[in-house]
Amino acid sequence: MADRRAGAGGPAVSRTRQARAVRLGPRSVAALGLVSAVGVVAFGWPFLAPPASTLNAHAQDAPWLFAGLLVLLVAVVAATISESGLGAKAVAMLGVLAATGAALRPIGAGTAGIEPMFFLMVLSGRVLGPGFGFVLGSVTMFASALLTGGVGPWMPFQMLSMGWFTMGAGLLPGPDRLRGRGELCLLAVYGFLAAFAYGTAMNMAGWPFLGELASRVSFDPDGAVAENLARFLAYCAATSLGWDLGRALVTAVLTLTLGPAVLRALRRATRRAAFETAVTFEDR
Repeated sequence: MADRRAGAGGPAVSRTRQARAVRLGPRSVAALGLVSAVGVVAFGWPFLAPPASTLNAHAQDAPWLFAGLLVLLVAVVAATISESGLGAKAVAMLGVLAATGAALRPIGAGTAGIEPMFFLMVLSGRVLGPGFGFVLGSVTMFASALLTGGVGPWMPFQMLSMGWFTMGAGLLPGPDRLRGRGELCLLAVYGFLAAFAYGTAMNMAGWPFLGELASRVSFDPDGAVAENLARFLAYCAATSLGWDLGRALVTAVLTLTLGPAVLRALRRATRRAAFETAVTFEDR
C-alpha cells in the first residue's frame, strides 16, 4: 500500500509499509551474537570442555550459573532491540502474541508432542522478522513458565532455545516474494526440523546432570567426545524421540492447515500497525 503526497512544486513522497517490525542495528546484532555465543557454551560445554577440565568438577553448579547469566543477557538483547525500533504498537503486538503462545502451551501438557505454540512461533517469526522473533520466542517461553509454574534452572535454556527457534523462521529465504503453497511447505519443513532441534537442545541442557540415574546414557566427565556423543544420542532416542516426533508433526500439520489464515492475519495487522515506514522521494 503506497501513499503519495506532494507539496507545491515539490517531489512526491511514496510511503511503503514494511512487513518487518524490527530491523536489527549494530548494537542489537552484537548483543544477540553475545547471547548466542554464551548459549552455545551453556548447551555444549560437555563436548567443548576436555575431560581434564576443572569445569567438570563443578558440573552440578552449571545450571544455576548459566541460568543467571542467560537471563541477564536475554534481558540485554530485549532492551537493545527495543531501543532499535519497538514502538508502542510493536510492543502491543509482542504482548498479544506472547500471551497467545503462552496460553497455547498448556494445551499439550501431559500429551506427547501436542504443542501448538510452536507453529504460532514459526509463522510469527516469518512475518515479523528475526529480531522480533527472538524477543517473541524468549518472552513467550518466560510467560508460559510463569503461567504453568515451570520456573526453574531450565527456564533460561527454554527461553534461548525458543528465541533461536522463532528467529530461524525469520531468517528463511524469500520473505517478500515467496507466497502460497511454496511458502507453507518451506515453513512446515522448517517447523518439523526445528522442533527436533529444540528438543535436542533441551536434552543437552539437562543430560550432563543425570549422574548415576542412567549410567549407560549419562554424561561421563572422563569420557572422550565421541563416547559422550554416542551416549547423548542414545539418551535422546530413549527418552524424547517420541515426544519430539509428535511436536514436529503437530507443528508441520498446523502450519499447513492453519498457516494461510494466520499468515494473512499477521501480515494485515503488521501493515495496519505500520511499525516502520520507509520514505522515498520521486520527481513529479
